[in-house]
Amino acid sequence: MRPDRISLGILMMVGFTITAPLIDTFSKLSAAHVVVAQIVAARFIVQGFLLLPLSTINGWLHRPMRQEILLQFARAALILTATGFFVAALAIMPLADAVAIFFVEPFILILLGAIFLHEPVGWQRLALCLVGLGGAMLVIQPNFAVLGPAAFLPLGTAVMFAFYMLLTRAMAIRMHPVTLQAYTAIAASLLMLPLLGLGHWFGIEALTLSWPNTEVYWLLLGVGVAATIAHVFMSFALSMAPAGIIAPIQYLEIVAAAALGYWIFGDLPNPIALVGIAIIICSGMSIFWRERAIERRLLLNRGPIK
Repeated sequence: MRPDRISLGILMMVGFTITAPLIDTFSKLSAAHVVVAQIVAARFIVQGFLLLPLSTINGWLHRPMRQEILLQFARAALILTATGFFVAALAIMPLADAVAIFFVEPFILILLGAIFLHEPVGWQRLALCLVGLGGAMLVIQPNFAVLGPAAFLPLGTAVMFAFYMLLTRAMAIRMHPVTLQAYTAIAASLLMLPLLGLGHWFGIEALTLSWPNTEVYWLLLGVGVAATIAHVFMSFALSMAPAGIIAPIQYLEIVAAAALGYWIFGDLPNPIALVGIAIIICSGMSIFWRERAIERRLLLNRGPIK
């Protein structure tokens, strides 16, 4: 792989870490005015409107078969649930705390891969996963004291997103990443719109649309645009550089989230949460560094690390 493409992939991943917290910021601001379901719907409707024409113009579209359609709707249901949990968490939690708890997702993905895909997991990797989960508990603890069980919402997001990633692994090799995101956005919109209609019809408050002032519409548009840009950054980053190189860069998102949370909302994690965030980052990066060391050893025919 050419060094210039790896450098560009790293730059793309940095772009993701800067834009991804904007999704959460716009969502947190919107949650003060509209229900969570409306924010989630806005994100995927805007994403579909932006990515579908882009895929069409570039000739990336294809006609999905029945099995792929079912998988797209399964992915959409998972990402809808994950997004709903996270937006609900942002309405009541500091931005950096919610993002930090979500970052146990790589550890959960490793454990799920071992359970469902029978991927090998050594004791060292398992230990690092458990350490990362312990760090998440330190971030959850002070929030649980204030919020109760709602403090576990970002953890629910991490679990749903890990299952979403398992499906994505199987589908990403079959189509362009932008098309995959476009089809997921369409499937998610098709799932959300009937729910919002039923919520309005039966008077379910959590699913009832409201018609706020113009400023809130701009916030909802910001959710969708930021989500689209961030995920396009990530898709191209993964296409230009190995995941083992760019994945640790994603932890910069916690720093960006903390900065935005303090600047816009005046939120800062407490000392216990800061310790938990540091543990999550260190254990996550340790896993990625270890995997890269294993890959280098294998390439040099020295055998795997014990």
